[in-house]
Amino acid sequence: MSAGNKTLDDVRSTILSAHKGSTLEDKITFYDSWAENYEQDLVLLDYRAPGLAASRISSHFSGDREAAVVLDVACGTGLMAKQMKNQGFGHFVGVDGSMGMMKVAQESELYEELKQCVLGKEPLPVQWGSFDVVVIIGALSAGQVPVCVVRELCKSTKPGGYICMTTRGNQENLDYKAALVSELKQMEAEGVWSCVEVTEVEKWERGVSEKEDGYIPGAVYLYKKL
Repeated sequence: MSAGNKTLDDVRSTILSAHKGSTLEDKITFYDSWAENYEQDLVLLDYRAPGLAASRISSHFSGDREAAVVLDVACGTGLMAKQMKNQGFGHFVGVDGSMGMMKVAQESELYEELKQCVLGKEPLPVQWGSFDVVVIIGALSAGQVPVCVVRELCKSTKPGGYICMTTRGNQENLDYKAALVSELKQMEAEGVWSCVEVTEVEKWERGVSEKEDGYIPGAVYLYKKL
C-alpha cells in the first residue's frame, strides 16, 4: 500500500504491530522497516510532540542558536531536528537504535554526526557535558527507553544547558509517566538540574489502541542543568 493511500486505521495497525515484538531486537527491526513511511504515518496520527517541544525550548533559550549544538536522542528520521532548525538552531548530533531510521535522518543533511546506540542497554556514545541542548522526544514511554536514561541526558549537557523530554499520558503509560516524574524530581532534589517548566497537553496525538478514543494527552518537561 502506498503512503498516499493509507488511512488512520492502517497507521494504528502498523504501530500496534510493534507491541507484538517481545524483544529489543524485534522493536529495532520494526523501526527499521517503518522508517520509509514513518513521517507520512505520523502526519495521519497528528503527532505534535516535536513542534510542541521545539516551541518550549525556543521560548527559554537565550544563547546563540546558530552556534548551539543539539543532541537529538532517539532522533528517528529527524523530525525534531527539522523543528529545531526552524527555530534557528544550527548544529545537530543524532543518536538512535535503528539504522533504518538513521539512514532517513542522514538524507535530511541536518546532522553533523549520527551514532547508533540502544538506549538503556548501551551508554550514550557522546562526551559528557558537551551539548547546549539535549532532547528526547517520543521515546520515553513504556516498552521503549527506560527511565534511567534521563541521567545520561543530563550528564551530556553543558552546565546551564537545557534538557527537553516528552512522554505520553495515555492509560497504558501512566505507570511509566509516574516513574519518570519521580526520577526527574529526585534529580532536582539532588541538585543536578532545575525544572524550567512542565507543559501538559490534552491533544498530543491520536490514540492507537481500542481503549483510546480520539486524542491522548502528553507532556513536555524542560530542565536546566546546574
